[in-house]
Amino acid sequence: MDIQISFKKTFLQKMAGFFLTIIPFCTTVILILVFTFILTSKIKAKKAELVQQQSHGEQLQKSLTNVVTMKIKPTMIRDVISLPGVAKPWISLEVVAEIRGRIINKKVKEGQQVKKGDILAIIDKRDYRNAYNSALASYETAKASEKRLAALVKKKFATQSQLDDAVARLKTTKANFDNARLRLDRCAIYSPMEGIIDTIHIENGSFLNSGDPVAKILRIDKLKVEVGIPESDVDAVRKLNSFEMVIDALDGKKYTGYFHHLHKTADSFARLYTLEIRIENPEMKILPDMFARVNIVKTQDPEGLAVPMYAIVNHNNQIGIFVEKDGNVQFRPVQAGFMAGWKTQIKKGVKPNDHVVVVGHRFIENGNQVNVTKIIDNFEELSR
Repeated sequence: MDIQISFKKTFLQKMAGFFLTIIPFCTTVILILVFTFILTSKIKAKKAELVQQQSHGEQLQKSLTNVVTMKIKPTMIRDVISLPGVAKPWISLEVVAEIRGRIINKKVKEGQQVKKGDILAIIDKRDYRNAYNSALASYETAKASEKRLAALVKKKFATQSQLDDAVARLKTTKANFDNARLRLDRCAIYSPMEGIIDTIHIENGSFLNSGDPVAKILRIDKLKVEVGIPESDVDAVRKLNSFEMVIDALDGKKYTGYFHHLHKTADSFARLYTLEIRIENPEMKILPDMFARVNIVKTQDPEGLAVPMYAIVNHNNQIGIFVEKDGNVQFRPVQAGFMAGWKTQIKKGVKPNDHVVVVGHRFIENGNQVNVTKIIDNFEELSR
């Protein structure tokens, strides 16, 4: 019995010693496990938070609309219409024969420059000279007869009636003489103006009747460019003095023309009013019937502010634009002016250095945050 008690006591002492030995080790292990669990939980929580933040950021980034803005600067804005025109001679004159006869001497050729009074051609004078001489003789006879009768009437040797008849004959023969002299002079056909011979209708030996064409003379040291003006632009055009134009046939050379005349009636078919523009042509490089592209500046603003016309939107029944600042867009009502191509003048509602949304404005609302992908300084960059 004592032996059993002693054995149990010894066993218990040994077990107590074992547990006293192992407890510190187990405590250390347990603490490590607890610390590891806590650290792992915190890592997982932080990772979940980072994933959530990243997801939210990506979602926010995806929700922003990409836009392009243009920095508004004062610049020259011109409302220009480009219309086709045709160059016409300043003067185009058809010279015709004033008497009948045969051409015996053609003095000029086509393309020749002539001055006023130069002889173009000569008609055979023989018949007209004979008629002139006959008329001259009759006139001199009548003049002498009238003079003699006037002296006789004073001496009462002739009646007043005889003198009156002599005076009448004198007037008739004088008229016949003047006509004969005029026809003789018309045997030489003169140029009535300075210009260039465009067409010759005669040759030596040609027989002409009165009114038959002899030559066509043009004055082209200055020209008239004729342009058809629509009714809606007439009021603007009549206020202008100068016009820019390009002649494509001369490698696109530019010229400046000046207002000459605006016809008061319109073409019955096209309803266009013909505008004549004077243009100097001293070298005569521009030829009649060449086409010209005439740029008519209806109005202009030297320091104007403009936006692309498609940047203007209708928002809540108001016409306006979206202006971006620090990634935020605000709708701003505007007062639009004239159109200049695809630009629109803005009279009110925009200021210099404003950033106007020109691309992406159809997909945003007032107060939206946006992602500005590009900022441009001029209209030309939009087409690149």
